[in-house]
Amino acid sequence: MNTITLDQLNAASSAEALAWLDGVYEHSPWTAEQALAARPFASLAQLKHALVSVVRKAGRDAQLALVRAHPELAGKAAVAGTLTAESTNEQSKAGLGACSADEFARLTKLNADYNAKFGFPFILAVRGPRGRGLSRQQIIDTFARRLEGHPDFELAECLRNIHRIAEIRLDDKFGFAPELGNLVWDWAEQLATESDPGYKEQGQLTVTYLTPAHQACAQMLRRWMKDCGFDDVHVDAVGNVVGVYHGSDPKARRLLTGSHYDTVRNGGKYDGRLGILVPMACVRELHRARRRLPYGIEVVGFSEEEGQRYKATFLGSGALTGHFDPSWLDQRDADGISMRDAMHAAGLPGTLETIAAMQRNPADYLGFVETHIEQGPVLNELDLPLGVVTSINGNARFVGEVVGMASHAGTTPMDRRRDAATAVAELALYAEKRGATVPHLVATMGMLQVPSGSINIVPGRCTFSLDIRATTNEVRDACIDDVLAELRHICERRGLHFQIEETIRAAAAPCAPEWQARWEKAVASTGLPVHCMPSGAGHDAMKLHEIMPQAMLFMRGGNSGISHNPLEEISNDDTELCVRAFQNLLEQLAQAPA
Repeated sequence: MNTITLDQLNAASSAEALAWLDGVYEHSPWTAEQALAARPFASLAQLKHALVSVVRKAGRDAQLALVRAHPELAGKAAVAGTLTAESTNEQSKAGLGACSADEFARLTKLNADYNAKFGFPFILAVRGPRGRGLSRQQIIDTFARRLEGHPDFELAECLRNIHRIAEIRLDDKFGFAPELGNLVWDWAEQLATESDPGYKEQGQLTVTYLTPAHQACAQMLRRWMKDCGFDDVHVDAVGNVVGVYHGSDPKARRLLTGSHYDTVRNGGKYDGRLGILVPMACVRELHRARRRLPYGIEVVGFSEEEGQRYKATFLGSGALTGHFDPSWLDQRDADGISMRDAMHAAGLPGTLETIAAMQRNPADYLGFVETHIEQGPVLNELDLPLGVVTSINGNARFVGEVVGMASHAGTTPMDRRRDAATAVAELALYAEKRGATVPHLVATMGMLQVPSGSINIVPGRCTFSLDIRATTNEVRDACIDDVLAELRHICERRGLHFQIEETIRAAAAPCAPEWQARWEKAVASTGLPVHCMPSGAGHDAMKLHEIMPQAMLFMRGGNSGISHNPLEEISNDDTELCVRAFQNLLEQLAQAPA
């Protein structure tokens, strides 16, 4: 296949350029025609975004026409041999031309059901997030799952998949292979082969603190860091995997970076781990070029951030900041194993002295940066691969209980009830409404439970959780005050009483302006527009924020940005851009005045 270059595309006549981009968007040359008006393009990413922007601005009718221009998977066009060359190639790579009779029947039924429900064909980038092709079972499973979607969401999801199809086709036309993105994607895939017993057998990813799977992940990271050319690699007293790549002066200050490699139960492959693997790829490239920067790079795979096995969230990063809680060593997991014993079993000292010795001196570091999947839908909805974080939201969590009187559901009149569950439901609606009053404020009641509840009993007790987050402590605390005041009013009005306990409070962590600006410049260097946004989730950067400047870069996730879920997904092209942005940040630091 003959490939083209951006220089050729930029210099070509309109007709010639349009011919070169023929087939990128199925039977829809208007997309390329309008995008080419934005020439010259400085990068392939900029061209891709120009095409995406044309579709975003086209309006619903044009978008529906674009979706309907695509063929069904293993449908009539495939059987008749009338697919475009591009679609034939893609469906072939996914093995759709070799469907069994049962698979073909299943896809035929799914195609019919999907069209009947939504009025347009099901679109899926069958070459997948790595570009090598999804399996037929993956395609069928995704088809069945998305058949349950909302029409507006499905239209948007079809368009996102069309953009992914176009991206892969453009890569082919320009002879571009996202090699660094592939490297990181493959590392994440290999790391995900380790999972805790009971979960691995079910095909679920769960890696909790200091289990055999956790230790195997640590050794895998350690081996890869050595292969990448890090000068020093070790596992520290709490199980963090630490890799140091010296600067031209080994005594020079270092850039600290990294994220966590533990997971939630039945989680995804990229949460946390992306932030370890991206800087590893950057160090690998520096080492291969036999290049040293004026500063060192220290990458830390934090051993624990999720708080799944023990109630010790941010254990790995907290040890570096000097905030390891001594009482954690005596905590016991569900099997009665203390953290101290788990450390000993993993070959770690398990002493406060060795853990205290891990504390970092901020004077030895330039700052801390972290790359992370967004874990939300914003970048996905904006069709942007990268986003710059402005602040990590401060959060507070509570567990509470409302107590009324359990009574017979049939004989207790509505005006005589002391119903604890409806009181909590009323509070949940208030929290939802109050959380929507300020941008980037969120209030969630994720757990509501009626202990010993029965279908024919008015609930006498209801337990609940409350999670409130905002970009500033002031906004968060004002919401907390209002929600707690409403809880009091509800209980007084209904003749109930309550108790509530605060279980955690973490301060908001605004990103350092000069470091945020570096990330903005790094994103702009890829040819993408810069989008700034807060982080609603907590990250290890929150802990490092306590002792040094920090800033974060987000990368979008697929499947509407879902995270803490097996559907968590990234693409090799997005990951390539993330690595390139990190490399740009490293260059900015290298050129900064000492």
